[in-house]
Amino acid sequence: MRPRRAVGDHLSGSLLGLCLGDALGAAVEGHPPEDARRYVNEELKHSLRRALPRGRGSSPFGQYTDDSQLARELLISLTECPGFDPADFASRVASLVRDGRLVGGGPGTLSTAERLLGGVPWEEAAVPPPYAGNGCAMRVGPIGVLYAADSGRMIETAVRQSRVTHQEPRCAAGAVAIAGATALASRRESIDSAGFLDQLAEWTEPIAPGFGLALKQVGGWLTLPPAAVSAAAVTAGLEPPSAETRWEGGISPFVTASVGAALYAFLRSPDDYWETVCTAISIGGDTDTLAAMAGSISGARLGLDAIPQSLMRALNDQGTWGFDELISLATTCVDAVGRG
Repeated sequence: MRPRRAVGDHLSGSLLGLCLGDALGAAVEGHPPEDARRYVNEELKHSLRRALPRGRGSSPFGQYTDDSQLARELLISLTECPGFDPADFASRVASLVRDGRLVGGGPGTLSTAERLLGGVPWEEAAVPPPYAGNGCAMRVGPIGVLYAADSGRMIETAVRQSRVTHQEPRCAAGAVAIAGATALASRRESIDSAGFLDQLAEWTEPIAPGFGLALKQVGGWLTLPPAAVSAAAVTAGLEPPSAETRWEGGISPFVTASVGAALYAFLRSPDDYWETVCTAISIGGDTDTLAAMAGSISGARLGLDAIPQSLMRALNDQGTWGFDELISLATTCVDAVGRG
């Protein structure tokens, strides 16, 4: 068993890696891939030495979106209710929407929250199939670190939290894939891409037949540049053709494609957080979520020291929940889950 201090560093890295990837990618969410690549090459490549990059819309850099907000609320829920209480997490999702604090929420989360606020029990509130957005995968990465030593618990928790907002089995499989990736990454063993994807396929295939087989195809993308990933996802059947058009040629929020693209970004540079996040954003489309998922996996592997400090220190949620509070949450969560 890993010492709690080590788990805390990996969990902090996963959470802050997610939040920073989210904040960086939010500036060009939904933009064509060429815009995303220009942003990476002309702004991000220089932001470590010069001024902070642009923010999302009118917000200055550092404001993160629903990806990070929901990951944070999931960890708070686990801290206060070790073992995971879906009703508690559902109430937190609904409160963010009720209070007008959710930033850039997707249709799955928003429609679920509306039903919860209307009195529908959490067991019945999640958006039904065939909707298969990536909302429950984008927030789950840190869970893999918490349960890295217990794959059964990791899978169970990832699936249960997904059911709060998404009923589609592919969404649950996507959550398991991202949580599983952070669990594997946090072990700090050398990364064998084929073996890594095989393990994720083994965990996800029973949940949504075909999902694991689709993930294995990501191994064939690793020699491709980011500009070619969206077309590869369509060709492989991971991305519906209609989604490609809607998201200007980048990766859409469809769960299979976006999870695959995030894994691609991580596996291209498993020991370089900054390169991983820049790769994820360069793909274009749902850039905040791609970078959040890839950043969470990379941060779980490399820890806080590998994440740019100057950018992490700027993170916040409408003036609250900045760097210090997020680190404190990670530490408290490790202790609470350990006691539980």
